[in-house]
Amino acid sequence: MKKYKYLSIYFTAVILLVASSCKKQLDVKNPNSPTKDQAKDEPGIISLSTAAVYLNGFNGNNPSIIANQNWLGDSYFSLGIGFHELLGDNISAEASNQNINVVNLPDYVIFDNGTRITNTSPSKSVLRISNARDKKPANMFFYEWAYMYSLNNACNQILSLVDDIKFSGDAETKKNTIKAWAYWWKGFAYSKIGSTYYAGIINNAVGVGDISSSVSTYVTSAAMIEESNKNFDQASTLLSGITSTSDYSLVLGKLLPNFVQTGKGGILTTAMWIRNINTMKARNLLVNKRTSAMTATDWNAVLTLVNNGIKSDDLVFTGRTTGTNGFFSAGSGSVAAMTTGLPKSATFKVSERLIQEYKTGDKRLAANFTQNQYINQVGGFSFSTRWQLLDANGVDKGGVAVLSDKTPGNYELFIGSSYEENELMKAEALINTGNIATGVASIDNVRNYQGAGLPALSGSLSFEDAKEELRRERRVALVFRGIAFFDARRWGVIDDISKGGGRTNAVVLGADGVLSTHATINYNFLDYWDVPADESVVNPPAAGSAPIKNPN
Repeated sequence: MKKYKYLSIYFTAVILLVASSCKKQLDVKNPNSPTKDQAKDEPGIISLSTAAVYLNGFNGNNPSIIANQNWLGDSYFSLGIGFHELLGDNISAEASNQNINVVNLPDYVIFDNGTRITNTSPSKSVLRISNARDKKPANMFFYEWAYMYSLNNACNQILSLVDDIKFSGDAETKKNTIKAWAYWWKGFAYSKIGSTYYAGIINNAVGVGDISSSVSTYVTSAAMIEESNKNFDQASTLLSGITSTSDYSLVLGKLLPNFVQTGKGGILTTAMWIRNINTMKARNLLVNKRTSAMTATDWNAVLTLVNNGIKSDDLVFTGRTTGTNGFFSAGSGSVAAMTTGLPKSATFKVSERLIQEYKTGDKRLAANFTQNQYINQVGGFSFSTRWQLLDANGVDKGGVAVLSDKTPGNYELFIGSSYEENELMKAEALINTGNIATGVASIDNVRNYQGAGLPALSGSLSFEDAKEELRRERRVALVFRGIAFFDARRWGVIDDISKGGGRTNAVVLGADGVLSTHATINYNFLDYWDVPADESVVNPPAAGSAPIKNPN
């Protein structure tokens, strides 16, 4: 086996450090290397299954604890999701930690007065120079890979142990609930890998200490998405066969930490969970195919899934900040928290291109942002902003969706999919299959759900106008949920202008304080990321592997 011994050490140390402060909900020994003794009974396997997800998957790999990598934030949801929001141009940054100030710098911008500023260190070059084992702190490719394969491996551990556990009550129901839990999160992990990287590894066996495994055969991103759907389907089949609602609810209620069982989070019914799965499968299809290449068959497949996807009153998988015993902090555990506050001191800055997506009169803009101009003093043309993200601080916004609240217990983070995402995928599929009136009604549903206070859209909108309403609403309604980069990719926005990409009529605040409202931006970003060197160098591709470097 090709082992990462140093990673094995820091995984163990991280879990023990975190678990020592989690006296109740997340109090387990190292989920990355469990033994029969640690999970020999029903409470043990449930405790292990909880920590395997929330610690190994979303918190336990924080490199700053062991490797002193000047990590910004304290969970997967801060930097892992942060990279996606940066590349989707919802936020920018000027701190140099993890290269967050350069990974999303476009190739060039042309201001309203015709002045052109060119980036002398293009994003693609910076990313590939940093993709080396001795440059891990600056390697964007490393983090998502490490988190998601840690999550996948921890779930493999659960599946390897659960059949040998003796359960009370309806043993089959309890066992299958835990299995569904593991398959759901494996589907989630493979979805993230397949939607982000040019290639990945399918590993369904237990490994200890590796980023992925001893498996050396790399497969395409499309094959990773197929594996994601396979795991989602396994979870769905198990949930469909649940016979004891009470035992199912009892186990799921213990798998989910108490503090996430509030708001839109909680003990999902099996039907709700299956609808969550359908929405994730719809996402897998939609975000991994260029919109220009979508066929009528593709759009109808999306419609079939979302018509059986998350409803407005369904519970979903969420995260919630808490004063103690949590898996991400209220102050720096999410993109929202790290964007909140004065632009001068906030790690992430609000992008002008995000704000320009809000329509006049949208209550979500007034409730969550205020004007506070900040001219970047470091360099680069996409850092300056006139906007500040507000901390709701527990204040009721009158039914308007809140984007940030740094008071412990108040912030709700969407880990998987949501009603808004499902409804907007439905809208897009309807619009692209000629049912514009029904499609824009779904956009209205999302705006009403989030308290936007906007007038209803006309069902007689043209195809192009309906698509533009959809594009803007996805940017606004799904902000900070790690979707923006996927959308920019499938819409072609991140492509080189010579290939039909880029953005025109963009709002850009220059370093001189002059505002352009019709600027041209040529992003020219990498659409799928290369496999990180921390995997490929130690675990070289076997014969027959898919290419691990994007030729783009």
